Amino acid sequence: MLLENTPYVAARAKTRRQALMDKSRLRQLINQSPDQLTNSVAESGYQNEINLYASRYSGGDLVEAALTHNLENELEKILSYCNGRVRTIVEIYTSRYQYQNAKAVLRAVANDIDAEKLSKDILPDLNEINTPWIKILENADDLRSAAQQMRRKSFGSALTNLPESAGLAQYEDALDKHYFASALSSLSHSSNDARYLRNVIATEIDHRNILNVLEASTFGIEGNDLLDELLPGGRLMPKRSLSSIANGGRDAMLDLLRSNSRFDIAGFETALENAEKERSLDSVVTWLHIREYAQLQRMSYLHPVSALPIVHYVAMKVKEVTDLRMIVRGRLAGLPPEILEAHVL
Repeated sequence: MLLENTPYVAARAKTRRQALMDKSRLRQLINQSPDQLTNSVAESGYQNEINLYASRYSGGDLVEAALTHNLENELEKILSYCNGRVRTIVEIYTSRYQYQNAKAVLRAVANDIDAEKLSKDILPDLNEINTPWIKILENADDLRSAAQQMRRKSFGSALTNLPESAGLAQYEDALDKHYFASALSSLSHSSNDARYLRNVIATEIDHRNILNVLEASTFGIEGNDLLDELLPGGRLMPKRSLSSIANGGRDAMLDLLRSNSRFDIAGFETALENAEKERSLDSVVTWLHIREYAQLQRMSYLHPVSALPIVHYVAMKVKEVTDLRMIVRGRLAGLPPEILEAHVL
């Protein structure tokens, strides 16, 4: 391939994005019975993976394994099309799923989940991509030994530098902080696509911090304990404001958000009121997701010949798989269609 293959990869990503399911198709799936869903998911682009796992699993387990396998291979494939600077930018976004795999292994170790269950529910073992992760779990006696096996990965030092007594939450926090710090640092150059992706990641940081503050308020966590949970790198809540937010809690955060003319404080406060009525943060999470996806949507047209359409496709592919998982698991659990529509559509 040519050294500069950005137009080629961007065009392929756009073609793939157009093949993803739209809202009308997802609504059809939501209104199907659990028995119909496996065939419908297979016919929506996942037939090969359904066939691959059909002899081992059934129902939700079958669909879950097929979706995960398909997504893992698609991420590998789209990255293999890229080279040069575009590959570097796309890889910054796709590398987050390596961090998720590390979390899955660490959670399995902490909760005494065996490799067979991990390979069935989270990291399908028929996909060779997952073999190293499953081996880490098989050879791990505790969190420390699992972290030692990950020492050569990009985030290895963030795990091995933790104290011997560190628990699962500390390992997960270390992974989050390493990913976001590394991503922002790697996107420090001034190209348009790097600058926009940096803003996208800053938005994700802000949203995580908002949820952390709201959850901390519920449990009475404040001060240094809350500060340890907050991630630097956001734009709504820049690093210089984190200490005052940690000490002032929810009220301090809301005051800061109200002062930002680019933040829809009225919409956020409506979601917050609904959350208080429902005694659940679901409405806030949904509102923040909508805000994220609106920002991601601009990637599809803002700089057509750049890394942005490729990252946008990756994000939308992940969203499709996430939505399908929710639909299948929700219908199998007996959730009514209107509940799923509120979360998916």
